[in-house]
Amino acid sequence: MAVVAVWKCDRDGAMFDNKKDAEEHDKMLELAANITALIERNVEGVSEEACEEIGLMLAKRRDVLAKACKGKPEALLEAEQSDSEQADDENVTPLAANQ
Repeated sequence: MAVVAVWKCDRDGAMFDNKKDAEEHDKMLELAANITALIERNVEGVSEEACEEIGLMLAKRRDVLAKACKGKPEALLEAEQSDSEQADDENVTPLAANQ
């Protein structure tokens, strides 16, 4: 029987094959939690669920958000357009040619 090492993230139970990916995921979730708390403290009328979704979305896009904050605001829209194009590609079902 083989032994396989895996790393489990305490925050959401996600499993990873290597420690680096697990730590990166954990840091992203910590950032999302902090963004969520910031929104909850400073913006009235936003539900807890919406705050969590916003926090997670911003944390996942932290690199693009950092570029935007450093003077390239168009980076946010470029990343969003790229994401929607990828989603469109995933929704297309290839058809087999008639034989």
